[in-house]
Amino acid sequence: MMENKIKQTGKAKLSIGSDDYELPIYEGSMGAPGIDVRPLYKNSGHFTFDPGYTSTCSTESQITFIDGAKGQLLYRGYPIEQLADKSDFLEVAYLLIHGELPSKSQDKKFKETITQHTMLHDQVESFFHGFRRDSHPMAMMTGTVGALSGFYHDDAHTTEDEARDMAMHRLIAKIPTIAARCYKYSIGQPHVYPNNELSYAENFLRMCFSVPAEKYKVSKTIVDAMDKIFILHADHEQNASTSTVRLAGSSGANPYACIAAGIACLWGPSHGGANEACLNMLREIGTVDRIPEFIARAKDKQDPFRLMGFGHRVYKNFDPRSRVMQKVAHEVLDELGLKNPVLDVAKELEKIALEDEYFIAKKLYPNVDFYSGIVLSALGFPTSMFTVLFALARTVGWISQWNEMLEDPSQRIGRPRQLYTGPTARDYTPISKR
Repeated sequence: MMENKIKQTGKAKLSIGSDDYELPIYEGSMGAPGIDVRPLYKNSGHFTFDPGYTSTCSTESQITFIDGAKGQLLYRGYPIEQLADKSDFLEVAYLLIHGELPSKSQDKKFKETITQHTMLHDQVESFFHGFRRDSHPMAMMTGTVGALSGFYHDDAHTTEDEARDMAMHRLIAKIPTIAARCYKYSIGQPHVYPNNELSYAENFLRMCFSVPAEKYKVSKTIVDAMDKIFILHADHEQNASTSTVRLAGSSGANPYACIAAGIACLWGPSHGGANEACLNMLREIGTVDRIPEFIARAKDKQDPFRLMGFGHRVYKNFDPRSRVMQKVAHEVLDELGLKNPVLDVAKELEKIALEDEYFIAKKLYPNVDFYSGIVLSALGFPTSMFTVLFALARTVGWISQWNEMLEDPSQRIGRPRQLYTGPTARDYTPISKR
């Protein structure tokens, strides 16, 4: 059971007309304090109004912490830079779920357990043939993950630890197989079964890029790059898709349905599609000599054009993930030795943005989407697969958040309120009199 660690540190006073109300102020271990408005409606008959919930704490969580001003991202207290440099994705998955880094024996057992569940049920495989050949991979992924609810529909997922663990292990194990299957189906190639002798990242790359007619070999640099991409995207606090998973889970829904809901939310271009939008922008620029033209447009307040991949809604400093991805991008490009005008544009645009006073003053640094789009394109993934890879990595964060939510003693089914602005009560008029 999750232990509540928030502490009351004071009270806020709210005046409504001639009445005064006191609301508890709580603080966590890091970050801004929160005012508890739960008793507000009961005591005053008023709700708070916060479209987008940008000023609302929806839950207590011990998983991920972001300090946008400092450019800091912590998983269970560990800086993302250290985890990306020293850890691997499945070790990070264990950390996010269980709260602590695994011992050597725990790490071995966890990885063996995940490996045992990488195969898909053969009837799940048959689902793919129901999709049009040109279906978007995210459409296939959303539908297929949701369909797992029909295969693993044990109600004990929300009440028994063993059943819950099994659901989490299955999701981590099967998501790469599903993602690779979506890719293979979309390009008309035969699907490749998982190889349990390979690491998580290498196995995924093999399922995506190997073909029966040829031997497949991938370098350590590329495998490490894929693993780091997974680590960097594993969790990011209470964003739209994570909140969707929690909201769906608050009703007691099947965990596979909850993750499918998160995938559907991630599909939105304002959320998971940012790296795809960034690469499309680089293609629009086309060649290095056109960069000044687009830089000028970005600075022109009258021009609606925006440079994608620069700045971040949360991070008002350097996105800590982008520092890692910057290094990964250069390693991958050096390894592959690619000659691509789009990648040339990206390199030059990065250089200009890091030196231009306009970008520095506004703290418009290249973010993780800028670099991840470059790397994924260099690895051979089409832009339609970018959000699929994001969902693959983020599944670990989603199930960690889902699991934490179920253990929270204060958890209730989500029920946001509204300010109703429709017609007031009125009587029905028969159709003959309208």
